[in-house]
Amino acid sequence: MPKKDYYESLGVSKGASDDEIKKAYRTLAKKYHPDLNHEPGAQEKFKEVQEAYDVLSDPEKKANYDKYGTADPQEAFGAGGFSGFSTGFDDLSDIFSAFFGGGRTTYSQSGPRRGQDIQKKMQVSLNDVIFGKTTKISIPAYDICPTCHGRGAESESDIVTCPKCGGRGSVTQVVNTIFGQTQTTRTCPECGGKGTTIKRKCKNCQGEGRIRVTKQVEVNIPIGIHTGQQIRLQGYGGKGLNGGPNGDLYIQILVKEDPLFVREGDDLKTEFMINFGEATLGCEKNIKSPYGIEVLTIPKGTQSGTIFRIRGKGVPNAKTRIKGDLYVKVNILTPTSVSPHQEELLREFFDLSDNKKKRK
Repeated sequence: MPKKDYYESLGVSKGASDDEIKKAYRTLAKKYHPDLNHEPGAQEKFKEVQEAYDVLSDPEKKANYDKYGTADPQEAFGAGGFSGFSTGFDDLSDIFSAFFGGGRTTYSQSGPRRGQDIQKKMQVSLNDVIFGKTTKISIPAYDICPTCHGRGAESESDIVTCPKCGGRGSVTQVVNTIFGQTQTTRTCPECGGKGTTIKRKCKNCQGEGRIRVTKQVEVNIPIGIHTGQQIRLQGYGGKGLNGGPNGDLYIQILVKEDPLFVREGDDLKTEFMINFGEATLGCEKNIKSPYGIEVLTIPKGTQSGTIFRIRGKGVPNAKTRIKGDLYVKVNILTPTSVSPHQEELLREFFDLSDNKKKRK
C-alpha cells in the first residue's frame, strides 16, 4: 500500500488520464487556495493536492509511485511545503493568476513596510499598581545613521541606477505554466524595489541608513493594572522597511507577589494573629494597609478565622479609580508553653467555665 494515496487526494481513479488528473487538480486547487479559502485545514489540503499533482503529472514519478508507492524509490517523498513542488509556478501569486485568467500578474514588495512588533516583560510591585509609577527602561531602537544621513552610501555619487531593472524597481518575466504563458512583474531582486543600488556602502551602517542604538524610554505604570495586561510604546518595535514606520513595543506587566497582601480583583486580603486573651476579651489592633496603619476593633469572643472588612483600602479600579476593600482574617495564636502561674490561672478559668455549663 502506498504511504499516501495521491489518486484519492485528487479524487480520481488509478487509471485516470492526464487530462482528468489535470482537471481534478485545477478544481481542487481553486477550492483550497489559501488566498480564497480561510477555513481551518484549507492550506494543508492545498498542499496535499499540490503534492499529489506534482507526482501524478510527471510520467517518471507517476510510474515509480504506481510501482513502489513513492515517487523516488531511493528516497521517501517528503515535500512538506510549496518549495518542494515543480509545478512551473514561481510562487502562489503565479498560481492565483493562472487560475483566474490573468495574463499578467504584478507582485511588488517595494513599498514601505511596517516593522514587526516586539514583546517585552516587566515586573512591578503591588505598590506600583496601587499608586502608579513612572520608570525608565533601556530598549533597542533605530536612528538615522549620522554618517550617511540615511542614504546608506559613502557619498551621493555611490548611489547609481540599478542595472538589472533600469531604475524601475521591478522586473518582468514570462512563465510557462500548465494553463499557458503568464507574464509576471515582481520586485527587482537586485535593488529590492528601490531602483537604485549602492557602489560603496556606508561603513558605519553597512548600507542600512539606520543604526541600532539603546534608548532610555519612560514607561508609565497605570494605576490598577493587572498581571498579563500590556503597555504599548508606539514606534519602538522592529525597524520598518523601505522607509516604512517602525513597529510597536508591547510591555507585558507581571505583578510580583507581595509578602503581606494577596490581590483578588480590586480587593486585598491579609491575615493577622491575636492571642487567646485578645480574642476572648476584645481589643483594638493596628493593621498595616497599603495606605498606612488602620485601627481594627476586635469584638469580644472573636473566633479564629473570622474575616473583617476595611472599606476603601484595596486597589483602585483601572477605569473608575474606585478602591476595593481590604479583608483581614484573624487567626488566634495558641501559646506553645506557659508558666506555672499561667497554667494555674488557665485551669481555674476552665474549671469556672465547666461549672457554669453544669449549672445550666
